[in-house]
Amino acid sequence: MIRYAALLLCFALLTGCGVDGRTLGSLLLPVPVEEVIPEPFPTPTPEPTPPPPTVATLAVCGDAMAHSYISNDAWDEERGVYDYTHIMTQAKPYVEGADYAVVNLETPLTDGKPTGYPRFSAADSMAYNLKELGFDLCLTANNHALDKGYSGLVRTLDVLDEAGLAHVGTSRSPEEGEANAVLADVGGISVAFVGYTYGTNGLPIPEAHPECINVYNRDYLTHLADPDYDKLLAGLEQARALEPDLIAVMIHWGVEYKTQQNHFQEEVADFLFANGADLVLGGHSHVLQPMEIRRVTAPDGTEKQGFLSYSLGNFFSAQIDKYTDTTVVLTLELTRDNETGITQVTGYSYVPMFMSRQGEKRRPRFELIDAHAMLSAGVEDEELRGRLEEAIQTCHSILGEEFDGSKP
Repeated sequence: MIRYAALLLCFALLTGCGVDGRTLGSLLLPVPVEEVIPEPFPTPTPEPTPPPPTVATLAVCGDAMAHSYISNDAWDEERGVYDYTHIMTQAKPYVEGADYAVVNLETPLTDGKPTGYPRFSAADSMAYNLKELGFDLCLTANNHALDKGYSGLVRTLDVLDEAGLAHVGTSRSPEEGEANAVLADVGGISVAFVGYTYGTNGLPIPEAHPECINVYNRDYLTHLADPDYDKLLAGLEQARALEPDLIAVMIHWGVEYKTQQNHFQEEVADFLFANGADLVLGGHSHVLQPMEIRRVTAPDGTEKQGFLSYSLGNFFSAQIDKYTDTTVVLTLELTRDNETGITQVTGYSYVPMFMSRQGEKRRPRFELIDAHAMLSAGVEDEELRGRLEEAIQTCHSILGEEFDGSKP
């Protein structure tokens, strides 16, 4: 009875406060709650895939020497032209197979009859033959660059332009001399090339055209022992202004017929590397000299690998002195890390080549032979087989057997 009276009292109080039955009912029913959807966890941002490195190859060859015997052998009586192609055909797979290829053209070009030692000239066709073989650029600064005077130097550059070959080391005008560095696309890697020679075989640089050839010795007519480091530095600055990935210096230097470099070469090489060079590619000795990968410090303080070749000997010639018939086609591997931007030489290999010289009445008389390939094919001539084996051993002893890229 007491519980019932309490319920009536509560009801009376509620209705007295103006709450009707419907309101009371709503107060007694459960209140709906909005559904809460949990926020999804954020999708993690994937790590960016590192860009793959850019890898390219640069083929380097030695001195292209146009002795009279070479040009005589190149003469094609039926066509009435000089054709040097057969002399170097066996090098073509290695030259053409690289992304870019360079050679030292150690002769002016002429539209007349070629001449030999001591003042060389080769037929214009040599430029076109080098281009057909796969070359892209020639060093034209060497001790024979002025053999036909300033006019011969200018004409040579004109012919190279017509043949589609770039060139460094000589110039036709002050303006060309101030912009003598060549920026090349080597398989997606930019390389700036500059060129120098130690001297000109006692021929003075024309006073009216002091810019026509890059000679790095102040005493180039006498002792050949006083490097003009300011001139070398100016060339490196020209190259650096092109903002390349790498700087390559092609340089004519050293002592002929010596298979070891001298201290002058070492000092100049050290200076070049210390001031921004990444590759130093030498020639002139007519015989092989050592090569190496070394650590270099760029002007911005970064460290990377550089490459030095003191000499690759003769690419082709008619010389008969010891070792002058032995050379290589050198292939450098260049790699740019596309995360860091650092570009460097990451490896190299060479193919031993031998300049075969037949009897005077034989045609062709001169032929650059791929030594390993010829031996693998079989050589019946015992003397030739012995010369090929000797050439390979010479390459191994001077350049290192482990870098022989065509060794069976």
